[in-house]
Amino acid sequence: MSIRNLNYLLQPRSVALVGASPKPGSVGRVLARNLMTGFKGDLFLVNPKHESIDGRRCWPSVAALPQAPDLTIICTPAATVPAIVAELGARGSRAAIVISAGFGEGSKGDGTSLQQALLDAAKPSTLRILGPNCIGLQVPALGLNASFAATAATPGHLAFITQSGALLTAVLDWAQPRGIGFSHLVSLGDMSDVDFGDMLDYLAGDGQTQAILAYMEGVTQTRKFMSAARAAARIKPVVVVKGGRHAEGARAAATHTGALAGSDAVYDTAFRRAGMLRVPSLGALFGAADILTLARRPKGNRLAIVTNGGGMGVLATDALMDDAGQL
Repeated sequence: MSIRNLNYLLQPRSVALVGASPKPGSVGRVLARNLMTGFKGDLFLVNPKHESIDGRRCWPSVAALPQAPDLTIICTPAATVPAIVAELGARGSRAAIVISAGFGEGSKGDGTSLQQALLDAAKPSTLRILGPNCIGLQVPALGLNASFAATAATPGHLAFITQSGALLTAVLDWAQPRGIGFSHLVSLGDMSDVDFGDMLDYLAGDGQTQAILAYMEGVTQTRKFMSAARAAARIKPVVVVKGGRHAEGARAAATHTGALAGSDAVYDTAFRRAGMLRVPSLGALFGAADILTLARRPKGNRLAIVTNGGGMGVLATDALMDDAGQL
């Protein structure tokens, strides 16, 4: 499906939160506060048990809303989500973020059948689903913090897409004191619908995004991913750190997001062929973010080396030659 209706997900003019709550510390409470803090578009809170939250009217259901929201965030129990998505599609909504877990990560219980029910509910209206089992997304230029991350990113030109919500918050905590801003931060979760291929395709054409960072545990649709990765990497730097390099890590990834991590050598080859830069650790990803934000992007392969020690100059020259540079 690629970028169809992703504009409703990433450029919404109106947002609804189903499962909004006044309960301190609850996900519904944090999401409501984050949305009320910066988003300038229409915001609708949905919860039949409350008439208002923080002085803002609460609607009893999606059907009762005065208009179809562009984007809806859902944080209700997993079993209720397919019916809510079907109702949203019938109202004319075209994008939803499913925060709720319990849709198949770890392949236990009836989660996998619930995930299929979720997709079946979205299909008639081509409603796009981010998640489930994610922490949401942020688009700082819109003042949109549609996540339950405690920190709101500042606007910038880096995009970060990740299967791990915890890494999104870690990147935010690292970037904030350094003054590094973002165009988008997107937690993909279980990738029942919107996946790396979709996001790379969208961000490749986004004028506010100058470089893309990614944390990946597994790919769901290989051909779509490779096509999108090649296209994106031709236009702007794409830096990826891959989790599950070893068998033990792959098993951990399966319990985390349900990802089938696969052979690390295959991923390594795929990244090289697509033109993506693979880095070995989160620290290296942070280093790439620093470079991409603070340094001017070189326009060619010519480099001048200035050194106060001859040996270091020799080593630097050798490294440049290894990467086919010109001294």
